[in-house]
Amino acid sequence: MNAIDPHPTPPDGPPAALSAAAAQSAARLRHAAIAAVVLIVVGAAAGLFPRWRQRAELRAETRELAVPTVAVALPTPGTNTEGAPLPAEVKAFVEAPIYARASGYLKQWFVDIGTNVAAGQLLAEIETPELDQELARARAELAQAEAALALAKITAARWADLLKTASVSEQETAEKQADLALKTATVDAAQAEVHRLADLQSFARVTAPFTGTITARLTDVGQLITAGSGRELFRLAQTDTLRVYVRVPQTLSRGVAPGQMAELAVPELPGRVFPARIVRTAGAMDTQSRTLLTELAVDNPRGEILAGSYAQVRFTESKPEPALTVPANSLLFRAEGLQVGVVAAGDQVAMHTVTVGRDFGPTIEILTGLQPTDRVILNPPDSLVGGTTVRVATAAKPTSKK
Repeated sequence: MNAIDPHPTPPDGPPAALSAAAAQSAARLRHAAIAAVVLIVVGAAAGLFPRWRQRAELRAETRELAVPTVAVALPTPGTNTEGAPLPAEVKAFVEAPIYARASGYLKQWFVDIGTNVAAGQLLAEIETPELDQELARARAELAQAEAALALAKITAARWADLLKTASVSEQETAEKQADLALKTATVDAAQAEVHRLADLQSFARVTAPFTGTITARLTDVGQLITAGSGRELFRLAQTDTLRVYVRVPQTLSRGVAPGQMAELAVPELPGRVFPARIVRTAGAMDTQSRTLLTELAVDNPRGEILAGSYAQVRFTESKPEPALTVPANSLLFRAEGLQVGVVAAGDQVAMHTVTVGRDFGPTIEILTGLQPTDRVILNPPDSLVGGTTVRVATAAKPTSKK
C-alpha cells in the first residue's frame, strides 16, 4: 500500500487564480479610497471657497467704504472784467458859489441860469447905503487926521529950531516929536480904514471870478443881502472840461494808472462814446467800500454832457487778470479762516486757506490760495482734514459761472 502524504501539494491552477483576484480587489479598494479622498477634498473645497471669497469681498468692500468718495471741480476764471462799465459821476471842472461881501439890498441882477459869462463880467449890483455912509465918514476922518498931521509937522519943526537957541526945553521938543509920530500913525490908520471900506464898496458889483456858466440864481431884486451869512447869490460852473469820478473796485485797481484812456457813455446819448483820460487816483483804497477813487477828464466844448450827470466809464486800456471762482458749497469755515479742500497727488486731501472776493451767489471769487489746476472738493464734510485719502467720483470739470 502506498503511504498517504500528510501535506498534499495543491494543484497549480487554482492558487494562481486566487492571487490575481485578491490583487484586483486591493486595487479597487485603493481606487475607491483615493476617489473618496478626492471627493472629500472637492466637497470641502466647494464648501470653503465661497466663504473665503465672501470674506475677501467683505474685506475689499470694507476697505473701499473706509475711503470717502468726493466730487471735485477745477476753479474756473471769472468773467473777464476788462472793459466792464463802471458807474461814474460827472462834475464841472471848476464850480464855485458866488457870495456877497457887501451888505445891502440887491439893486439889479444881469444874468440868469444857463448864461455863459466871462471872467470879470458883472452879475449883479447891490445897493449899500450904510456902507457908503461909513466910507464917507472914514474919508472925513482921514482928512481930519491929515490936517492934524500937517500941524504936528510944522510944530515939531519949529520946536526943533527953538531948541537950537535954547528957547524951549528938550522935554517940550520931545513931546512935539511924539505928537508928530502919533498924528502920522493916526493918518495911516484912517487911510487903511478908507481902503477897507472902499474895497467893500467895490464888492457891491458882483462879478464872475472865471469864465463859465451860471447854473443857479438864488436871489432877486430887493432882497436883503447880509455879508457873511453864507447865502449864495449865484453858482458858476466851468463845463468846457468836465471831471469824472469813478470808484474802481479793488480787484481792478492795479490795472488803472494816470494817463490811460477810457470811454465815457451817458444814458441819455445812446450810441455816443466820449474819450476820457485818467488824470489821477486817490492813491489809497476807501476802507468803507474797498474802492479806489479815480478822476478822469473829458472835453465838453459843445456842452453835450451836463455837469452832475450819471455816466458809465469803460477802461479800455486796463488788462486785469480775472480771478478764479469756485462753487460756493466748497468753502469751509474754520478757525484758521476760510479754507477749501484740494485733492493733491496720491488722492490725498490738502487744505488751502483762501481769500475771497465778490460773491456771485452760486460761485465765489477767490483772490488768493488756489491755482487753476487744483481739484477742489465739492460739498466737503466738516470733519475733512489734510492728509485724508479720498476717491474722486468724477473727472474734474470746469464750473460754469452764471
